[in-house]
Amino acid sequence: MTALTLMFLGIAFAFFAYKRLLTYLHIFQQEEYDGTRFIHWLKRARAFDRKASLSLLVLAFPATFMPVSAPLFNMVAAFVLAAIGWIEADPRLTGKKKLAMTARAMRVTVTAGILLFIVMIAFVSFEVTLVAWILLMQSIPFMMVLANILLSPWESAVQKSFWNEAHNKLSELKPLTVGITGSFGKTSVKHILAHVLSAYAPTLATPGSINTPMGIARVVRETLTPNHRYFIVEMGAYGEGSIKRLCDLAPPDVAVITTIGHAHYERYKTLDAVARAKFELPEAAHAKGGYSVLGSEVMDFEHARNFVNDHRNSVTLAGSRPDDDAQILEAGQNENGVFARVTWREREYRLQAPLFGLNHAVNMTLAFVVACRLGMEPEQAMMALASTPQIRHRLEVIHQGSGAIVIDDAYNSNPSGFAAALEVLSLLGTKRRRILISPGMVELGALHDEEHAKIGHLAARHADVFLAVAPARIPTMVEAFRLMAPHKPLIPCATFAQAQSWLAENMRHDDIVLLENDLPDLYERSLRL
Repeated sequence: MTALTLMFLGIAFAFFAYKRLLTYLHIFQQEEYDGTRFIHWLKRARAFDRKASLSLLVLAFPATFMPVSAPLFNMVAAFVLAAIGWIEADPRLTGKKKLAMTARAMRVTVTAGILLFIVMIAFVSFEVTLVAWILLMQSIPFMMVLANILLSPWESAVQKSFWNEAHNKLSELKPLTVGITGSFGKTSVKHILAHVLSAYAPTLATPGSINTPMGIARVVRETLTPNHRYFIVEMGAYGEGSIKRLCDLAPPDVAVITTIGHAHYERYKTLDAVARAKFELPEAAHAKGGYSVLGSEVMDFEHARNFVNDHRNSVTLAGSRPDDDAQILEAGQNENGVFARVTWREREYRLQAPLFGLNHAVNMTLAFVVACRLGMEPEQAMMALASTPQIRHRLEVIHQGSGAIVIDDAYNSNPSGFAAALEVLSLLGTKRRRILISPGMVELGALHDEEHAKIGHLAARHADVFLAVAPARIPTMVEAFRLMAPHKPLIPCATFAQAQSWLAENMRHDDIVLLENDLPDLYERSLRL
């Protein structure tokens, strides 16, 4: 009888473990299968099982002291596990960024399932107590990490084959490759440049925010054709050596650095480390005999100054500094977008694009300079800039049928971009009620509290209502807003969905709403398992 009830317990546990693996895999995937970062998240979020473990612990005591009734308690435990597994949300269907069951995700799930199944069979065979099953439940996230470690040789081989296929295709087709990086602004510059160059010659750019080796390799393998003259690659960096690996995959002819700042600061610890990481891109372009177009603010860093001094003939500086090769004399924005008066090769040009945020003055200028250096006539580049489409989720201004305006800046997460978005809120919000919805920023490391306090002061000036999403993680922002604007409503919301519910009930036709940085699930979602 005991063996039979343990078998039912094992079946129920298998179902529970499968659902729980999906829950953890959802976060693990967002952490890019980085076991160390996932375990840090697990500890920080305290996302260990409680409900099932406590239930089994309650059943374990009488089962231990009344061994004759142990089969009954095993059956109750099986029912509890099956019920909890049944009601647990499926992250493939829920969540902001749903779990994608890619081939790698399937391999991790199956391998972790096998590891758990082996232990489960041993538990059934040796008729272990319910306390041991509790330990097995708590091991589920660690079994997933172990599975990923065991699969690492296979994953490396798979990725290497994709890498080789993409690299060989690039070597064969030889599109002129433009690599773009920067702490922020790289996706925007890529978007603008791709639009401008497409008016000149067939151009392919990596879509969205794809900027990792496997993401880039997939674009090359599936999308690049002999017809493409230009290939624009966004290159993300998560530490020194990241961009070098991307440059080995797609050697750049032209390198563009937008700026150097505190984005992903948590990973670097110092801005000098950020500068070294970003300059792996122009170093690779120079090694190939190419050139670099740099936002001149990078010159604040010694590593950048040394590189520019050593390669001045192959570097173009763009910005508002007197010695810049492309100098922004004036920049501003109105209800039609951003404009900039720029000198380039001893002539003056007025650039304009229907984009919002003064940061786009530099982004436009960088794209303009690259296009001109690649052979476009300045007037042709200016005309293309004037028809640049808005960038989805990056200060995207959406006019509602009701008359209200929504500024969708959900993909922003840096202090400079946040400040620019607040300025746009006021620019377009004249005679409107200005509503800010934000959970703050991420990956600021030791600067988290300081930067959020600064943004809180700005928000108090530019917003009339602040819907603070997950306010417990941004206490200095909340405190600064309350201190500077005690008369303005501050509404705490546990999730972005809750803030949107408030909007649905309270939004008026003359409102303007700024959606600033929609956090991924691993930052906003609070797992109470």
